Amino acid sequence: MQKKISKLPFKGTPEQNAQLKAVIDASRHDKSLLMSVMQQAQDIYGYLPKEVQAMIAEGMGVPLEKVYGVATFYAQFSLSPKGQYNISVCLGTACYVKGSGDIFDKLSEKLGIGADECTADGKFSLTACRCIGACGLAPVLTVNDEVYGRLTVDDVDSILAKYQD
Repeated sequence: MQKKISKLPFKGTPEQNAQLKAVIDASRHDKSLLMSVMQQAQDIYGYLPKEVQAMIAEGMGVPLEKVYGVATFYAQFSLSPKGQYNISVCLGTACYVKGSGDIFDKLSEKLGIGADECTADGKFSLTACRCIGACGLAPVLTVNDEVYGRLTVDDVDSILAKYQD
């Protein structure tokens, strides 16, 4: 599955940039620490936009292609920001055969975003996962740490309404 790159403008703060610079400065002597630097950068920014990848590449003295390659190879890295409410729909076999694909499509339509995207206001992001281990509750989705099970497409509006301010 190809990772999507965020279409939202990067909004790093001077404080975040200073934190990343400190992380890079502490590790620049050892290129084997690249992945650790990337993990810390993601902790700082919440994801790894191309601007952050470029800062890491320059600071660590490695090609940008290497940083991008690591970011796209490992599932732990995200190239797009997560919303205040990250909605993850299980598309594993048990959930999918019970309609989770339709639920995902309805969420995508209602939010105006696709997989691995974030709404422009930063409120919601939408991801697909393969299995969360709640097959008996299929189909399942999570909003941050809250699990919703035995869903139908008709449940989407009421779930979204709980997170509207």
